Amino acid sequence: MIDFKDLKLHVVDLRPGEPEEIKYADMKRKRTDEDVEEALTTPQRLARSRQMKRYKARLKLGRQRASRRIAGKEKLEKRARKKARNAILKKLTKDVPKSELTYARRAEIEKRLDKMKPRVDRMVKKMLPMVRKAELTKRRK
Repeated sequence: MIDFKDLKLHVVDLRPGEPEEIKYADMKRKRTDEDVEEALTTPQRLARSRQMKRYKARLKLGRQRASRRIAGKEKLEKRARKKARNAILKKLTKDVPKSELTYARRAEIEKRLDKMKPRVDRMVKKMLPMVRKAELTKRRK
């Protein structure tokens, strides 16, 4: 019987002439940068911490480049969503900062926030003009 691994699938090389090591590194990076839905375990969190320390210089350069660009609609919506979720989180935790909560409590609150999606969406619509205005004032400075 033929195994799936035995099949030679036709793969198109999108970047001919690029060294194989670079292609492989890019492929690995893309695979690990997937959005993860479930909460991280403690060893995973420690591994992620070490990984982020390795990428520190690249992240700094990326932040500097991004700071020179004007944020697009998706980025502004993401910021508004974060503000809205933090506002609700503040009410749920009675002004206890998220950083002081245990990981289990954080996960529990995140689940509750996910259930409040319609409420968060309404808040995002209201906050979007304020976030856009803040971005424009930041640009003018």
